[in-house]
Amino acid sequence: MSVDAATVRRIAHLARIAVADDEIEHLRGELNAMLAFVEQLSEVDVEGVEPMTSVTPMQMKKRVDAITDGDNVDAILQNAPVTQDGYFLVPKVVE
Repeated sequence: MSVDAATVRRIAHLARIAVADDEIEHLRGELNAMLAFVEQLSEVDVEGVEPMTSVTPMQMKKRVDAITDGDNVDAILQNAPVTQDGYFLVPKVVE
């Protein structure tokens, strides 16, 4: 895949980056080099290689999915400056 000058301008516009006309050719070359590298990666044989989250083998830390502070409404509502009928009251922000 090759990037042309119009595509560079479109990418810059979508990224909200101001690019001068004299920078277009330089950026086009850099983008083409990046795309060529990505195409090279698709040629690598990864058959039988398991995905990794890190270069060092590790197990993901997990916690027990258990309810710990349920049914403690009064203690939680003490943190609110204003409450009514067991709910937090907040200022109206939309008219």
